[in-house]
Order: sequence, then C-alpha cells, then structure tokens
Amino acid sequence: MFSLVEGIFHYAEANVSTEQSTPRQDAWISCAHGHQKWPAGAQAAPREGPQAPDAVALLKNLSAATDDAPAKLNFALPKQRRLRARAEFQKVYTEGQRYDGRLMAAFLRANDGQEHRLGVTASTKAIGKSVDRVRAKRLLRELFRRSTSELNSLKQRYDWVINAKRALLSSTEEHRFGEFRRIVEQVTRSERQ
Repeated sequence: MFSLVEGIFHYAEANVSTEQSTPRQDAWISCAHGHQKWPAGAQAAPREGPQAPDAVALLKNLSAATDDAPAKLNFALPKQRRLRARAEFQKVYTEGQRYDGRLMAAFLRANDGQEHRLGVTASTKAIGKSVDRVRAKRLLRELFRRSTSELNSLKQRYDWVINAKRALLSSTEEHRFGEFRRIVEQVTRSERQ
C-alpha cells in the first residue's frame, strides 16, 4: 500500500536538493545610495541557533512516526448525534422533562430518530470563566459518549440538553457517572408509568 507520506518522501528525495547553496561573489546589496556590491570574500552572517533540517530528513522522521505510532482514534460525537441549532435546544426546554442533580440538570424530549442526541450548555452565571465553561462542556460530552450502554437500556430515544453546574468541575469521574446513571434510572421509571 502506497501512503501519502511515502509519496511525498519519494518526491522530495528525487526533487529537493539537500546541498547548501554557496553565497554568490557578485551579489548586490540594496541600500539608500543605490545598489552596491558585496566586498570580495564577504559572506552572510552566520545563523544563530540550530540549522534547519533538510526536507528529506523531515519526511523520513514523519514517515517513521506514522509507521510506528498507532492510528489516532476519534472519540467525538458524530454530527447526527448532536443538537446544534438554538431552535432544537428551545424545543427540548419547552416540551421536555427536567431531571435535576447536584452536578447537572438534564432536559429530555423523546425524538423519532434511531439515536440519542446531545446538546450541552455551561452558562457564565453557573460556571464563570470561559476556560471552565469549555471544560464543563467537554466533561458532559465525554460522560454522554461513554454512557452508551445505559442510554441503550432506555425504551425510547431522546434529545438531551444537559446544563452544567459549578460543582461538576470539582467532582470526580465516579461522581459524574453515578449522577448520570441516577438520571437515566429516573427516566426509566418515568417510561414505565
């Protein structure tokens, strides 16, 4: 199998020179009083710091890294499993059922799809700084993604909107998953009724 990296490597090996160019003796210098010649025997100032590696060496390192390292796995929720539009969130808030916990509040609305869909929020009022809001949303998405067995135990498929609370950031993984399982159990009980 011929990979892209191997193709680039072979192209660079055939077409990229690894030799350093020598300074030209008749090079011109542009200055305020017109063009002047470099003095005979003058060379450019030596570079500071490490020399840039040549293209072939870089491609060899890249090729070796991709051959030895396992493929990077993508654990992100697929687009079809995400709530994106504001209207979708509003529909879940107005028509859905609310389940409260100490770390999060979950709003659920039954959907006609084949999969559960997720939307997460972390408000400035509840969480605070932007970096904390981003972390809270990431924790909620990870929680949802890793709880597929609990979600598949439900009879129906739902659109979920999960709101982060401040306590989520200082909680342990065990507490987050425990609270999410309790919410799923509450949904299971409401399905039976």
